[in-house]
Amino acid sequence: MEWKGRRQSGNVEDQRGASPGGGLGGNPFGRGGGFRMPGGGGGMRGAGGGMSFGTIIFLVVLYFILRAMGIDMLQVLGGGGPVAQPGFEQSDGSPAPRGSAQEEEMKAFMSTVLAETEDTWNGIFQASGEQYQEPKMVLFSGSVRSACGFASAASGPFYCPGDRKVYLDMSFFDELEQKFGASGDFAQAYVVAHEVGHHVQNLIGVLPKFNQMRQSMSETEANQMSVRVELQADCFAGVWGKYTQQKGLLEQGDLEEALNAATQIGDDTLQKRMQGYVVPESFNHGTSEQRMRWFKRGFDSGKMSACDTFSGQV
Repeated sequence: MEWKGRRQSGNVEDQRGASPGGGLGGNPFGRGGGFRMPGGGGGMRGAGGGMSFGTIIFLVVLYFILRAMGIDMLQVLGGGGPVAQPGFEQSDGSPAPRGSAQEEEMKAFMSTVLAETEDTWNGIFQASGEQYQEPKMVLFSGSVRSACGFASAASGPFYCPGDRKVYLDMSFFDELEQKFGASGDFAQAYVVAHEVGHHVQNLIGVLPKFNQMRQSMSETEANQMSVRVELQADCFAGVWGKYTQQKGLLEQGDLEEALNAATQIGDDTLQKRMQGYVVPESFNHGTSEQRMRWFKRGFDSGKMSACDTFSGQV
């Protein structure tokens, strides 16, 4: 993908190195729904609980031991908030040392992809007489706090309707390549475009309606509806891909990278890889064939109207 030198989005929040605390979530991109709906059985969970008396005594003893070694933990902890890791932005937004060249280039790429999605969806919404509300993209490392709860790096990329933000730990792309066999920058761009697709669904009312309906659905019914929601997000990602192609930004092999990524993260392919067999009633994202087909449908048409996954068979 030809991306260098193009506009980078100003809607990126770099929270890498911040430590939000709390519990850990599931895997929203890979297995938990692509997005985590706030509340209900699909929500992320926090962890709680206080310290025991023995733990308090241990910490007091540890404090004096460290003090004897010349380490004043009160001074260390009194800085007011999380400590940023080298190369990451402070939690208060103040400048921090740059990360590795690879980290900086990946951040620039993600910011550029987000900017390209902004251009696409702003144009599509304006053509329909509507105004597109751009999402934020939060880059994090380790764990992160969102309006949908807490999530760990194992959660993978996800969209939270509660705060209208896309959350992304960039280490996921190493897993995407090494574990799932989906390499290439356009495969990575597809992941971002898919999550932005969920944001579009949130704006047009698809996610709120699904969140309401799923409260009265069985698990199997909710999974079936989730598949339709996810496939539409794939189709919307394909629509974005079409506009990117029309700009002349795609290189040879880019489309194949996205289609391969869609194939590798299909429910059937993942279940076969992880457990050796498939359980169709547990599918909540769609099969490899479905994900690839709906992305391609959006890409070929470049139209939202081609992405109606709620009518008929998918």
